[in-house]
Amino acid sequence: MSHDELTHFNQAGEAHMVNVAEKSDTKRIAIAHGKITMNDVAFKALTQGESKKGDVLGIARIAAIQATKQTSLLIPLCHPLPLTHVSVEFELCEGNTLEIIVQTETVGKTGVEMEAITGVSVGLMTVYDMLKAVDKSMVLSQIELLEKIGGKSGHYKLTEK
Repeated sequence: MSHDELTHFNQAGEAHMVNVAEKSDTKRIAIAHGKITMNDVAFKALTQGESKKGDVLGIARIAAIQATKQTSLLIPLCHPLPLTHVSVEFELCEGNTLEIIVQTETVGKTGVEMEAITGVSVGLMTVYDMLKAVDKSMVLSQIELLEKIGGKSGHYKLTEK
């Protein structure tokens, strides 16, 4: 893949912020997810509300939402976006695993994939932070974009690998 195919590089191969001025405002949606796997003690603390730091999922939800709004400060070439909606859902899975799903939405000139992925990442890191006293070996995994709707590149949906 050459620099010409990557939008964050100019003709000289230098990093730059993509110019989106000529793009049309469209509704854009991104959905990302990730997982964290933990030991029995941590999973019990998570599911039975026994964490000494408080409501793990409530705090992780707020952290994920906050992170989506801060993405352009964390990822150098992301545009600051006015998000119109953010949702954060959790699912308890087999094998002491928690899945987080973040959906971000905006009406604008560029997509919200990085915001969704950032929300997932920080949500998972918050779960880790709140439960690390009982399990420092938790594993964050499968952080990926599930679906993207809107924009010039069209609809993307992750297919089974």
